[in-house]
Amino acid sequence: MIARHWRGSTKIEKADEYEALLKSRVLSSLSSIDGYRGAYILRRDSPGEAEFVVINLFDSLDAVKRFAGEDYTVAVFEPEAKLLLSKADPFAVHDEVRAAPAGKS
Repeated sequence: MIARHWRGSTKIEKADEYEALLKSRVLSSLSSIDGYRGAYILRRDSPGEAEFVVINLFDSLDAVKRFAGEDYTVAVFEPEAKLLLSKADPFAVHDEVRAAPAGKS
């Protein structure tokens, strides 16, 4: 299994809207991709800013490419997300999952 993770930030007043966009549009659209295994959204609020780490799980790099394309390291954004983010990593990182909670591997 491959964990694709990415980091970005929003102004604190836009954080709930960004989180809702991730849950309602982004993650739900990924569920139709063959080899997609689910996601974690991590959020850390601080004064004025909320940082997000999104971890998407895929069966293989081929499944990642079905989502992100051949240049799969480039971060993928919904147009609405670009309007909400104040900082965003331009690339996603991919790691092989070597251990996972029961039922997740």
